[in-house]
Amino acid sequence: MITRPPHDHRQNTYWFGLSLCVFLAFFLLPCLSLHGAEGPEGDKVEEISPPSQENSLNKTADEYGDVTEEQTLSAEGPGIADPIEPWNRAMYLFNDAFYFWLLKPAAEGYRYVLPEEVRVMVSNFYQNIKAPIRIVNNLLQGDPEQAMIELGRFVINTTAGLVGLRDCARDCFGITGREADFGQTLGKYGLDFGFYIVWPFLGPSSPRDTVGWVADLALTPTSYISSDFMSPWSVGLYAHNSLNRTSFQIGDYETIKKAAIDPYVAIRDAYVQSRKKAIEKKSPPKKP
Repeated sequence: MITRPPHDHRQNTYWFGLSLCVFLAFFLLPCLSLHGAEGPEGDKVEEISPPSQENSLNKTADEYGDVTEEQTLSAEGPGIADPIEPWNRAMYLFNDAFYFWLLKPAAEGYRYVLPEEVRVMVSNFYQNIKAPIRIVNNLLQGDPEQAMIELGRFVINTTAGLVGLRDCARDCFGITGREADFGQTLGKYGLDFGFYIVWPFLGPSSPRDTVGWVADLALTPTSYISSDFMSPWSVGLYAHNSLNRTSFQIGDYETIKKAAIDPYVAIRDAYVQSRKKAIEKKSPPKKP
C-alpha cells in the first residue's frame, strides 16, 4: 500500500505569497513609473507608499510612532492616482462600519478590563517581535549601523526586557530605533506608489506596499507559529495586536471624520504623506 507524504501547508503559503508578488510585479507594476516625476527645475519629486489604515490614523507612544492626528488633518493633495475609487470608497465604508460596529466596542471593553500598564507591555512585545523586519530592511536600505542598533535593541529587550514586555533598550540605555519595512525599502529604491488601493480590514495600500506587506509578513515570527501563517493562531495574534493598538487610539478616527469634509480623501492624503515621511526619514543623528 502506497502512503502519501503529509501535506505541507507552509509550502502552499509560500507559493501563494510568491505568486502574489510575481503577479503584482509583472501585471501591475509596469503601469507605475519607476522614477518620480520631474519638477520644474528638473529635480525628481519622490512619491510615496501607504501604510495600513490602522497605521495611517494612529498615534503610538514610542519612537516607531505613525502619522499623528495633526498630520492627518493637514495633509496636502492626494499625490497618488486613484483609478479604482468606487472600489476604494466601498472598502472604506466597509472598514468604517467594521470599526464602529465591532473593533471600537471590542477595544473599549478590552481597555476597561486591562490597565494601561499591561496594554503597554503587550504593545512592547509585538513591537519587539517585529525586529527582523526592521533589521533586514535597514540592511536593504544601506544602513547597516541602524540594523545593528535594531539587533542590539532586540537582544536587550528580549533578555533584560523579559521577552520584550519592556522596552529596556530605550528606558535603561536610551537606545531608540527606526521603523523600516519593505514597502519603504522599495520607495527608497525609487519605486513609486502606483495607485491607491483600500483593502478590507487592512485599509489603505498600493501595489508597492501590498508587495511589501507580504514580504514583511514572511519575516514576522508569529507567522510561523503553525505550518500555515494564515492559521487561526497567526490570524488571532494579528487581530489581538490590532485590538491592543486600537485601545490606545479610541477617538482619533472620530476626530478625523468630524474635521474632514470628505474623510475618505483625508485618510488617503494622510496615508500618502505618512509614507512619504517614512521614506524620507533617515537614521537619528549620532550623539557627540
